[in-house]
Amino acid sequence: MNPLQMTEKSVTQSGAGVYVTLEELLHCRLLARDLKLSKQRKILSHQSGLHSSKFRGRGIDFAEVRAYQAGDDIRSIDWRVTARTGKPHTKLYTEERERPAMVIADQSQSMFFGSQVAFKSVIAAQAAALLAWSALARGDRIGGIVFSDEQQKDIRPKRSHHSVLQLTETLLQYNHALNRSNDSQPTFTLCDALQQARRIVKPGSELFIISDFQDFDENCQRHLFQLSRHNEIVCVCIYDRLEMELPPPGYYAISDGIKRTKVNLFDTNLREEYHAAFRLRSEQLQIEMDQLKIPLLKLRTDQNLLSTLTLGLGIRKR
Repeated sequence: MNPLQMTEKSVTQSGAGVYVTLEELLHCRLLARDLKLSKQRKILSHQSGLHSSKFRGRGIDFAEVRAYQAGDDIRSIDWRVTARTGKPHTKLYTEERERPAMVIADQSQSMFFGSQVAFKSVIAAQAAALLAWSALARGDRIGGIVFSDEQQKDIRPKRSHHSVLQLTETLLQYNHALNRSNDSQPTFTLCDALQQARRIVKPGSELFIISDFQDFDENCQRHLFQLSRHNEIVCVCIYDRLEMELPPPGYYAISDGIKRTKVNLFDTNLREEYHAAFRLRSEQLQIEMDQLKIPLLKLRTDQNLLSTLTLGLGIRKR
């Protein structure tokens, strides 16, 4: 069974979906072949690489011929056009520039939740691995930042399988450290991860931020604004159906592992208020991302990961 396409029934029977497995993260390497990341539009790095740049110089792909200007390389003079026009002309080529890719993956306590298929933390880890493998297959350097409520770790971008495997190992470690008994005050937040990204992400990078954005605030917005000035950013918001709407009307037994009680979900007003609160948060996040001109992909835990990312990134590219 494809671990990224498990049904709700299989999760219920096997107990899968609470923690991510190494097999699932490694399987993303095969699925990455079907996830085509878009070519770069904003390249500020001066290292050579595999992506077309707006810079003009001595490269591989011919761009244009223009009149010779002081300082042009004489090796690029187009002698045929020069002879025909009587004025020196220079050939220009499109240089290739490198684009590092960074993945920020949220493994905080708010992500340790899910009602169908898998927990949000599991989907986030799978999405991070899928994007990392896809970026590596594209020829980019790949790195990442994984953070929880207690710590964070950054992997500096490298064009190697070792870098992705190091990211995979970190995702696995942080994911398995999550537990429902952890009620301590968070030491690290999304804001801290974005602040760290500003320190280590080089201009011209592509940044994927995977979180439920429940602690998104003005400081996060400020860091995103600074990052978006010189980098391409895509935010992936992960949510669960139970966060969007309550279960069908009825009496439900709930427990925190120690105490048990029942809740009445027949109340129509309660149901409407619950859904309205989620919709308000979602719309507010969308507005803030639109102001920053950052694409926001919304991924529900019971949706197909590969299909949703492929569709979302495809729309973004168009």
